[in-house]
Amino acid sequence: MSVFREMTCARVAFGIVSVLAIGGCRGKAPAQTTEKAAPSGPPTIEVVKVVEQPLNVTLSLPGELTPYETVALYSRVNGFVKTIRVDRGSRVKTGEQIAVLEAPELGAQKAEAQSKLQAAEAQLAAVRSKADATASTYDKLKAAAATPGVVAGNDVVVAQKAVEADQGQVAAAEQNVEAARQALKSVSDTEGYLRITAPFAGVVTERNVHPGALVGPAGGPGAAAPIVRIVSSIRLRLVIPVPEAYTSGVRSGTALTFSVAAYPDQMFSGTIARISQSVDVNTRTMAVELDVKNDDGRLAPGTFAQVRWPVRRTGSSRFVPSGSVATTTARTFVIRVRDGRTEWVDVKTGLASGPLVEVFGDLAAGDEIAARGTDEVRAGTPVQPKPVKAP
Repeated sequence: MSVFREMTCARVAFGIVSVLAIGGCRGKAPAQTTEKAAPSGPPTIEVVKVVEQPLNVTLSLPGELTPYETVALYSRVNGFVKTIRVDRGSRVKTGEQIAVLEAPELGAQKAEAQSKLQAAEAQLAAVRSKADATASTYDKLKAAAATPGVVAGNDVVVAQKAVEADQGQVAAAEQNVEAARQALKSVSDTEGYLRITAPFAGVVTERNVHPGALVGPAGGPGAAAPIVRIVSSIRLRLVIPVPEAYTSGVRSGTALTFSVAAYPDQMFSGTIARISQSVDVNTRTMAVELDVKNDDGRLAPGTFAQVRWPVRRTGSSRFVPSGSVATTTARTFVIRVRDGRTEWVDVKTGLASGPLVEVFGDLAAGDEIAARGTDEVRAGTPVQPKPVKAP
């Protein structure tokens, strides 16, 4: 009985506590939030200034070493190779004999020319003797005619005309002798062509014939290939196809350096000697030649080279950080900040100079542009510029 009373009292007490708790919750009103968000200003954007300075960039352009002089030697007459003294790789001096040819028909031609010369000289001697006799007769008649009645005047005139005719025959005979002498000289000169000599000092890079081979002038029956080919290796030409964008400021006499694959750890030098002054319409390049001394013969004609080519402008250029240039499918631009608003300025890029890139457009030195170019920042957006140090 007592246990039942204690349980009943406990339930009554729990009910009273629950009622008080609910009443307390209903009597307390929820707190109202009165704090408002602070208004946001224009976004901050990092900006750098456009720099104006002279362009001083050195590029690496490909070039090719070619012989300063090269010649393919052919025979000037048809003949057979009797001897040939050089082979590929032989070094020759100016005037050194390369090969000797033989052409038997030239001997017959020379003998015939000599015979004609002798006949012409004999004829000249005969005509001169006759002319001398005719002149002597005329002199005697002229002296006798000084005495009236001794010689008829007509005889003196006839003798004078005979002298003039003989003088004409002498002149014609002299011309015949000279013609025969020139014909003999021509055959002798042709005979001299049987000896092939080097026109300049160099290296034999090609040999195509052997003793007994038929050779002749270029395009003739015995001229399928030159006898030998000689190149001058002491002095070389370095030919550089320079893109038209980099041709400004090219001057003759400028010394440039270059490297070749055979000697990767060495630098060689040459001097600009010839400028074509014309741009190839197919490659849009201008050929520039350097003279290169090769006294030690280390550089071989036909070798490719990498030339350190300096690029200069006549005036100063404007530069911006490379990251400031934004490129889309439609345009290339930088974002200029002026009067707290952004604007897109179209530009064309030029050469890079370290972290900076050359730009051409409606920009001036000192203009503030976004350090990071992106099309996410639209033109006309209000911004708060934050200057940062340019690279």
